[in-house]
Amino acid sequence: MQNNPIGIFDSGIGGLTIAHALKEELPNENIIYFGDTEHLPYGEKSETAIQNFSKRITQFLIEKKCKAVVIACNSASSIALQSVKEMAKNIPVFNVITPVVTKVAQQCSEFNIGVIGTKTTIQSNIYEREIKAICPIAKVSSLATPLLAPMIEEGFINENISHTVIANYLSNKKLANIDHLILACTHYPLIHQEIKDYYKNKVVVIDSANTVAEHIAKQLKTVNLLNNSAKTEYHFYVSNYTKSFEKSAKFFFREDLKLEEINLWG
Repeated sequence: MQNNPIGIFDSGIGGLTIAHALKEELPNENIIYFGDTEHLPYGEKSETAIQNFSKRITQFLIEKKCKAVVIACNSASSIALQSVKEMAKNIPVFNVITPVVTKVAQQCSEFNIGVIGTKTTIQSNIYEREIKAICPIAKVSSLATPLLAPMIEEGFINENISHTVIANYLSNKKLANIDHLILACTHYPLIHQEIKDYYKNKVVVIDSANTVAEHIAKQLKTVNLLNNSAKTEYHFYVSNYTKSFEKSAKFFFREDLKLEEINLWG
């Protein structure tokens, strides 16, 4: 069981930022990644659809004998967590929201916290709800930023287009007084530096990828599920393959990888 892979899934390639951070944090772990490119973006889908997609992918990861499942998507984490846990049964399930909320909420009474993410994530209000469950007096301001994920997937990073779109969103009055900003989408670590530059380092920008990876490492160690073998394997699956998507995936994972198409809904 210890040497079994960690299963990670997302609606597309954004979750590869989590996979990369996990690879850096736990270099001995085997990883199976599934990107549901047939149905992306989840941020525009109904709750029922996202729950059904998430359950089928979880079933696939269980069939691959994964020892843990990581929901590397904020939209799925916000509305499909319970469905995935029911499907996974005794297998640990991790999401990308809880570790970040826990980290921020420890000192939240001192912060004015901003949250940016997809429409689904922001409309779910999960970050504000979870933060206030720990710290009722927290100040949380949320803003949907739906253009950022497709912009990043198209490779518009650190150039005039991305600067303009980012500035347009971050100048919104909802975020006027924040001193901490949660990047509530797994695409956003790729524009972390641009966002920091916009704020001229006056706002603490919280990148979920490293926080989530550290949390998973700690939890797997606690339940004695860390891999004790130095030999590692990485497998990457998508529900709809294109060469351009594989090129983008390499950009997100930050090294070469090979995608394999598999249809879970045939």
